[in-house]
Amino acid sequence: MKVFNIFWSIAFLLFAGLQYNDPDPYVWIPIYLYASVLCWLAARARFYRRWYVGGILVYLVYAVYLFFTKDGVADWVTQHDAENIAATMQASKPWIEDTREFFGLFICIAVLGINYVYAKKRS
Repeated sequence: MKVFNIFWSIAFLLFAGLQYNDPDPYVWIPIYLYASVLCWLAARARFYRRWYVGGILVYLVYAVYLFFTKDGVADWVTQHDAENIAATMQASKPWIEDTREFFGLFICIAVLGINYVYAKKRS
């Protein structure tokens, strides 16, 4: 788990840095930094299950919003035939940004969920 958490701590830190040019960095930098700090703490054998649950709940609420919002994931799948969202780094179409953000949240939820399960088994 130590290598897993070091990897994700660094990855989330890089993700946070890449948000500098994002239209809403004030939202995404804290999202990724929160996950990065929790992974860093987990790599040092400090697990905070309540913090995982809090992060997962916030990320989940935001992910559901991004799924159903206009130009969200549901629109990307139903109206735009799940067009490639990774062809370029430019989010030239509105549904690309929301869909990418949704999958970023999904990654955060998955990593924090894995840490939660591991911490629960460990105690």
